[in-house]
Amino acid sequence: MTKTTSTAPVLGVRALNRATLDRQLLLRRTALTAEQAVEHLVGLQAQNVKPPYYALAARLDGFDPEELSASMADRRVVRIVTMRSTIHTHTADDCLTLRPLVQPARDRELTVFRKGLEGVDLDRLAALARDLVEAEPRTMKQLREALSVEWPDADPQSLAVAARCTLPLVQVTPRGLWGRSGQVALTTAEHWLGRPAEPAPAPDATVLRYLAAFGPASVKDMQTWAGLTRLRDAFERLRPDLVTFRDDKGVELFDLPDAPRPDPDTPAPPRFLPEFDNLLLSHADRTRVVPPEYWGRAWQGNRAHCTLLVDGFLAGVWRLESEALVVEPFARLTKEQRGEVTEEGQRMLKVMHPGSSYDIRFGTVLQ
Repeated sequence: MTKTTSTAPVLGVRALNRATLDRQLLLRRTALTAEQAVEHLVGLQAQNVKPPYYALAARLDGFDPEELSASMADRRVVRIVTMRSTIHTHTADDCLTLRPLVQPARDRELTVFRKGLEGVDLDRLAALARDLVEAEPRTMKQLREALSVEWPDADPQSLAVAARCTLPLVQVTPRGLWGRSGQVALTTAEHWLGRPAEPAPAPDATVLRYLAAFGPASVKDMQTWAGLTRLRDAFERLRPDLVTFRDDKGVELFDLPDAPRPDPDTPAPPRFLPEFDNLLLSHADRTRVVPPEYWGRAWQGNRAHCTLLVDGFLAGVWRLESEALVVEPFARLTKEQRGEVTEEGQRMLKVMHPGSSYDIRFGTVLQ
């Protein structure tokens, strides 16, 4: 620990929790549009179709799922693999800049498939795949079949993955639209958006945006969020314009000077979040949101549960059944907390499922 770090003010877990919730629009709902919120949050985790919609329902005042759906249909918002090599919903502008920024992570992913790509010229593969998906959107199955004609001895799945890693492929609509279904079909971001990708930017501007949406944070926190390494230099370049703190373990945290850092006792209303919400995935140390005793409780095998926040922290999981919103807390809630969770659940159902009739049931406390 450097002398500077050792003398920096300490931010405890609750202080970090409230600051992060404020940046994440979860202390109080905001009047931002869906597109503005997607930009501020630097994208929404979107491994499945519905999570971005539930994520915005928890954050925006007056949110209508059709608003995000319309932005996607109009190609102002897209679904593309970016942070942590997972699918995110991004604005068109961010799609064209963030995807080049995280290309090193896609290159590392590609090395996992090198055995299946022996003898494959990746530049030629990228050019052929681009021609294929820009002629018409293709599924991964169609890419496998077409590329296997050129490289019959290569592993078909590895060929398709190589196309996805070397090219910025977006999922075309109707995939991702609210209330619609559609298989995953891919084309290039440039073709879908009608403009070229930007050169890979220096990470400095993205550091500032990350801190605005997830700070205060350490270098390792941002590297976890982005799925990148070697970001220390960018933080050091920005250090003169940032403020620093340390957490209760002594880890140095960076922040924007004027960013909100609310009182640790600021009330935090319950929130129903989707599975894989970025709030729970974007820090190396997740204790600012996930109590240590609940680590791993939001997952079961490869399945992630929708999560419930109470007093700003992970407190349970939830699911929609045919006639009920079932809430399963990790510990017993007080009468007041149950009332607040019920009220928030009713609001979420009204926004996301208007006209439907759901009971709200509290299930067995999960151990």
